[in-house]
Amino acid sequence: MGFVGDTQKIDRGNGSADKGGCFFGGMKSLVRRKQVDSANSKSGSAHQLAKALTVPHLIAIGVGSTIGAGVYILVGTVAREHSGPALTISFLIAGIAAALSAFCYAELASRCPSAGSAYHYSYICVGEGVAWLIGWAVVLEYTIGGSAVARGISPNLAMLFGGPDSLPTFLARHTIPGLNVTVDPCAAILVFVVTGLLCVGIKESTMVQGFVTAVNICAMFFVIVAGGYLGFKTGWPGYELPVGYFPFGADGMLAGASTVFFAYIGFDSVASTAEEVKNPQRDLPMGIGFALSICCSLYMLVSAVIVGLVPYYAMDPDTPISSAFASHGINWAAYIITIGACTSLCSTLMGSILPQPRILMAMARDGLLPSFFSDVHKRTQVPVKGTVATGLLSGTLAFFMDVEQLSGMVSVGTLLAFTMVAISVLILRYVPPDEVPLPSSFQEAIDSVSLRHSGCNSGSDIDVETTKIPAVTSGDSTPLLVEISVGHPLVEKAAAKLNYLVRQRRKVAGWTIMFICIGIFILTSAASIVSLPNPARYTLCGIGGFLLLSGLIVLTCIDQDDGRHSFGHTGGFTCPFVPLLPIACILINVYLLINLGGATWARVSIWLLIGACIYALYGRTHSSLKNAVYVPATHVDEIYQTSANSLAC
Repeated sequence: MGFVGDTQKIDRGNGSADKGGCFFGGMKSLVRRKQVDSANSKSGSAHQLAKALTVPHLIAIGVGSTIGAGVYILVGTVAREHSGPALTISFLIAGIAAALSAFCYAELASRCPSAGSAYHYSYICVGEGVAWLIGWAVVLEYTIGGSAVARGISPNLAMLFGGPDSLPTFLARHTIPGLNVTVDPCAAILVFVVTGLLCVGIKESTMVQGFVTAVNICAMFFVIVAGGYLGFKTGWPGYELPVGYFPFGADGMLAGASTVFFAYIGFDSVASTAEEVKNPQRDLPMGIGFALSICCSLYMLVSAVIVGLVPYYAMDPDTPISSAFASHGINWAAYIITIGACTSLCSTLMGSILPQPRILMAMARDGLLPSFFSDVHKRTQVPVKGTVATGLLSGTLAFFMDVEQLSGMVSVGTLLAFTMVAISVLILRYVPPDEVPLPSSFQEAIDSVSLRHSGCNSGSDIDVETTKIPAVTSGDSTPLLVEISVGHPLVEKAAAKLNYLVRQRRKVAGWTIMFICIGIFILTSAASIVSLPNPARYTLCGIGGFLLLSGLIVLTCIDQDDGRHSFGHTGGFTCPFVPLLPIACILINVYLLINLGGATWARVSIWLLIGACIYALYGRTHSSLKNAVYVPATHVDEIYQTSANSLAC
């Protein structure tokens, strides 16, 4: 490879290409990767998001986005159908599974602290095509998720006013005659109020979310304290059962863990605000970790109390917590629990609308969406246009549509993002990008630096006996200047062999990561499709398990790339137990994805197909990387400095 990367040879920037370049250029666009945002790469941006968030703000966003009203319902449903009294362990297992993704998010968020979350990480580590699909799926996730949450607020508010039909007329639900459409003005108004609040500023909206989340946590503490008192007073009747602690066995407990796993999927909202964090290398991992720990602790305590107050088979699947208190004669507790449900829904609504404008902004910055979404308000330093567009779309859906049947699509976007983040961690550790795309406007500086290095390496102008030349390390992207004898044939042969071994190691690591993903897909598919004949099922499980185990052994035995130390922003969190932890994360998320059901995947496939068409017609041709010149990562700072010096002159 020369100084300029191979991408430039295919895409010449003016629309022309070599023979067959149209096809190969189109394929190449799917795997072109962007640069980690840095002070240099952002220097030409007119407006940036406000650096206003600290650890308490991130905890408020994470806890508020994660603890929704689902916990007030999941406790009853999962206990009755899957876990029984072992519901607490189901929440613990689900929390541990979510922590695997949280570790991966923490490393990438601190290394690449920019808006866009999983879309941004995929673009840097995997490629433009995958990044577009992840961004497109996450947009669907937040749109439908926000609308579904908003539709759930009005029934809970009605309970505070005395009953299902107690809301004022202008807020109550109405059915349009002849259309069989039930409109929800309350849901739409709440979405618009939250949208306006988010437009004021990230710090102000986060403070409000923190207050609302605090009210919800107080309601959950009431459940824990008051329920614990009742349990000790009555002798915990829910645990004194002849069927024991595991009435559905270990399989039921694991099935319950798979169900309640989705109660933890809000912490990725923290990563979407990375660009607005004052000290992302320290604060982002702490915010994600503390938020997940608080949520897991609250879930486990609430579930432990409720399944102890009432036998699991007698729990109300719709109102398990309030009915548990009512069974002990404390009917007034229903009002406190309803307040907690309302505040948790409002907080989750804010957590659903907050990330989407930032993802749209990141995609627009990269040229994959119109620049309309990338505008940042000068005073509030918030992507106001994207926020308003998000609010209008979510509010309209919340007003006209009952999106409960589409709620499974929310999980697809989240699990796809979790999976891609874990894959990105493996790529970062073993095959980090060793080329960086720069705009064609840097061509003069690139040529100058290239000529300078070519002159330094030419034998006519240097001392042949002893000089400083690049010696390739195991990273292949961080050459070190060491003093060696160029003319000695043994040294030259050793350097060439080391360079060859390093490149082979990177190829082996890249192919191994791909085979691990294929093995996981085969294994989880065969394990989930019960209609397959047993011989075929066991054979596929064996093939998938062999690929997975072999890949894990290979990655464990080979060295991680030294280039990971200089990738992105250094000094942040480092994910432990690589490659085991990211591979376990991929396995869990792919298994959950496959088990979401055919109807959900049919709807999502239509959305992804629409996204693929938009990318082919607009994103691929307007991408900021269309005319990019790829250069070795080790020369980027020198090129920026050369360009700055030429402008100063």
